Amino acid sequence: MGTQTEEISLLQDGVIHQNEDSGLYTRDGSVDINGNPVLKSETGNWRACPFILGNECCERLAFYGISVNLVTYLTKKLHEGNVSAARNVTTWQGTCYLMPLIGAVLADAYWGRYRTIATFSIIYFVGMCTLTLSASVPDFKPPECVGSVCPSATPAQYAIFFSGLYLIALGTGGIKPCVSAFGADQFDDTDPKERVKKGSFFNWFYFSINIGALISSTLIVWIQENAGWGLGFGIPAVFMSIAIASFFFGTPLYRFQKPGGSPLTRMCQVLVAAFHKWNLSVPHDSTLLYETPDKSSAIEGSRKLLHTDELRCLDKAAVVSDTECKTGDYSNAWRLCTVTQVEELKILIRMFPIWATGIVFSAVYAQMATLFVEQGTVMDTAIGTFRIPPASLSLFDAVSVIIWVPIYDRILVPIARSFTGKERGFSKLQRIGIGLLLSVFCMSAAAIVEFKRLQLARDLGLVDEAVAVPLSIFWQIPQYFILGAAEIFTFIGHLEFFYDQSPDAMRSLCSALSLLTTAMGNYLSSFILTVVTSITTIGGKPGWIPNNLNSGHLDYFFWLLAALSFCNFVIYVFCAKMYKSKKPS
Repeated sequence: MGTQTEEISLLQDGVIHQNEDSGLYTRDGSVDINGNPVLKSETGNWRACPFILGNECCERLAFYGISVNLVTYLTKKLHEGNVSAARNVTTWQGTCYLMPLIGAVLADAYWGRYRTIATFSIIYFVGMCTLTLSASVPDFKPPECVGSVCPSATPAQYAIFFSGLYLIALGTGGIKPCVSAFGADQFDDTDPKERVKKGSFFNWFYFSINIGALISSTLIVWIQENAGWGLGFGIPAVFMSIAIASFFFGTPLYRFQKPGGSPLTRMCQVLVAAFHKWNLSVPHDSTLLYETPDKSSAIEGSRKLLHTDELRCLDKAAVVSDTECKTGDYSNAWRLCTVTQVEELKILIRMFPIWATGIVFSAVYAQMATLFVEQGTVMDTAIGTFRIPPASLSLFDAVSVIIWVPIYDRILVPIARSFTGKERGFSKLQRIGIGLLLSVFCMSAAAIVEFKRLQLARDLGLVDEAVAVPLSIFWQIPQYFILGAAEIFTFIGHLEFFYDQSPDAMRSLCSALSLLTTAMGNYLSSFILTVVTSITTIGGKPGWIPNNLNSGHLDYFFWLLAALSFCNFVIYVFCAKMYKSKKPS
């Protein structure tokens, strides 16, 4: 019976390999939900993407429905000061983009991307409901202001509000690093036609994000300002439930990548093995380094990587010692690692400078939800009898993205391709660099608008009055529009770069690293705010960013970020020239 079963198994394997050779099956290791090889004609590709893009659109609508106007809720309803509210928003947003490290490790090591997204979506939804309750139940929020007296929120009210807020941050941690990578998994890397479509997927993925952001920054913000915060938070919660449903509906069409074990463990194994063999010499012939003889990698769900000459000190982890040669025992991964495993760590180290230069860009992006909004509150928001909520100006960022995505994908890429000969027109590093340069112009535009606003406040004698200056809020449009264009280049470039350059079994982790720049950018923004406030308020001065912005110098802060962005761009150009791409086997 055992022999017959083995023969059937071998026969099935032979049929599968034959079909793989004929191009019927994917060759990138993807399987269906039951773990079986998948037919290209029935799964993945663009047929699976509407469910993923629909999920992302609704989830981002829910997220931005909270984040876009959060600073207003903190100042108007929880009665916090400008600096405190801005710091709380950037700290929370930073946490939202730090948590993906947890989700990424779970996805790559144990659960896979599909299960991770499903589990953390439920946590996300619970957080949305908690936040809605905190804004709806009278006992869960402080009383309204009476004149100039605004009661502070109690510790219990803060606890309910922030528990909902940080449950959302935790839920984001399982969704964000996985959903873009899961969408890209629907395209077979080994098929040239599907590989080109994968590059286009990242553009439309970001397009979907901004459709959600556009609805949030217009309709949802208007509802929050005019119909109440309970309803304004409740509607995003409903959209989150729609996002979950959209994701599950596409299950039969998805392609799945198997988890490859803990990437953190593998990296530690390389470091420990290299340290243990620090006294051994690395052979000049790289073929003498240890690698499995099989066609596939020893790491589940990963293809082999070719040896590179950089960071040769790490190659010691793949040096076969005399003892291992004599015993023939190569099983202890803490003493001997494969070349592929060593190259995984090398790739992460090589990507680090590119990653680091994204932090300052994310600090610039963080201003859209904080100081851009606070700047808008002291400008003329009236159009006739209608008043525009300052947070709604972020719709021009979303509109910019929505305009630029098809222009980039359908016009700029073909034009650039005719000059460069590259599949996607620009290289991923060129794309990121263009966005970094645009961020300098974004902050310069914001600084010029603020300079003009303060000049008008002085001319009208409004410096000591915390009132809006008669300068139209629409003067903010250029800074939002330029920021949207910068996102198209840098943020989407990051998504592509970290997915494409990451080892197969570390794609969720590398997507999380891409998102981590956003977290670090928010923390950097909070840090700069704290330092600037501390220095500029010495001696009882109002500082650059007082509660009455008319007596401050917010323009100086924007010029500071513009200068940091320019220095960051120069450093990036140097790092990009030094970068060497990965070499798959």
